Amino acid sequence: MREEQAALDIVQDAMLRLAEKYGHRPAEELPLLFHRIMQNAIRDYYRRQKVRSLWTTLLSSLSPGRGDDDDQDPLDTYEPPGGEPAAAAPGAELEQAQVLEIIEQELARLPARQREAFVMRYWEELDVAETARVMGCSEGSVKTHCSRAAHALAAALRARGITL
Repeated sequence: MREEQAALDIVQDAMLRLAEKYGHRPAEELPLLFHRIMQNAIRDYYRRQKVRSLWTTLLSSLSPGRGDDDDQDPLDTYEPPGGEPAAAAPGAELEQAQVLEIIEQELARLPARQREAFVMRYWEELDVAETARVMGCSEGSVKTHCSRAAHALAAALRARGITL
């Protein structure tokens, strides 16, 4: 791992999981269990990073990249690929309106819990624990809802000709 803080967080979480779930096991079993927990935690970390990167890249292409207006909705300021400002590119406003409409339609088609989890995790950037608290469900449910929503949205956008 290249990020020291992320590595330390993964080790700490793995140790907590080991203590919580396997503390009753004999001491000789713990090193192998810890090793497996670490492998899974690292794999999960990279999966989350890949998915988050995919969606933040897509969503960041919808933001103007100018200024630090936190109240600005990225769906209101989509820029077409190529980096040209919307006013300079012919037809850019039409393309922006079409892409925004498609994204809104596909978000609306998601089941309510998937949409809720997706928006909280990727637009509002809440972590899994915060999202679970707000939704009143387990962290595993949040992960499942987000994964299903991300896959459904990606497939729907690809089917409509929008590449990520």
